[in-house]
Amino acid sequence: MSKEFSISRFLTGITIMFLTSPCIIAQVGYSTAPEEAIILFDGKDFSSWTNCNDGEVKWKIVDGAMEIVPDTTYSCQRIQGIKTKENFRDFQLHVEFKLLGKEDNSGIYIQRRYEIQISNTYMKQFDQYMGGSIYHQKLPDYNVGKDRFEWQSYDIYFRSPRFESNGFFYRKTEDARITIVQNGIMIQNNVIIHSKTGVGFEEGPDPGPIMLQDHGKRVQFRNIWIIRGGEGNTG
Repeated sequence: MSKEFSISRFLTGITIMFLTSPCIIAQVGYSTAPEEAIILFDGKDFSSWTNCNDGEVKWKIVDGAMEIVPDTTYSCQRIQGIKTKENFRDFQLHVEFKLLGKEDNSGIYIQRRYEIQISNTYMKQFDQYMGGSIYHQKLPDYNVGKDRFEWQSYDIYFRSPRFESNGFFYRKTEDARITIVQNGIMIQNNVIIHSKTGVGFEEGPDPGPIMLQDHGKRVQFRNIWIIRGGEGNTG
C-alpha cells in the first residue's frame, strides 16, 4: 500500500526558531545525504543525467561541481539544460549551487513543469525574476541570497498535483504544493502551485524528471540528492 507524502515527515529533526523579526529559520540537520537518499550528483560523473534531448550531457565538472556549458544551438524543446534519467512524483530535493556572475540565471524545473528560479539576489530589491521565486506565481517571503562565488542551497519539499480518471480523461483534483528552504531559511511555506510555470510542460498525472536549466550563464551545482515521498514515484 503506497504511503502519502507528507512535508512534516521531512521536517522531523529540523529546528524551527521564531525570531523577533518576521523570519523563520530552519536548520536542516543534513551535512551529508540521508541514508535513504538517491544520490543524483556526487561530483564524479553525470551517470544519473541526460541532456534535455536524452543525449549525452555536455556540461563539465570543475572541482567536484557540475558547471553549465551554454548550448548555443538551442537543441531542445522549450527548456535547455539537463534532466534526471529517473522520474519523480513527491519528494524532498537538496541542491547546492553557485553563481559565477552578477547577472547569472538558471532554474530548477520540477517534472519539467514548475520552475524554481535561480538568480543573483544579493542585496537586491524584490522583482518578478527573484531567486527563490516560483516563476511568475509567487515571490519568496524573504531575500536570503548570497553573493556570487558563494555556495547556496535549496531544500525543496514537493507534493505533486493529484488527478482522477473517469476512464476517458484525467481531471485535476488537487494543485501541487511546495516548501522551499534556502540557505537554512524557509522562503516558501507549503505554497500552492496553480499551474505549470512559464514555458514548462503541461500538468498531468505522470511523474517527471528534475531538470537544471541552461539559461546561457555559467552556474555550478553540487551535492544533489533526492528522497522519494512514497511508492510509485518513478515512471
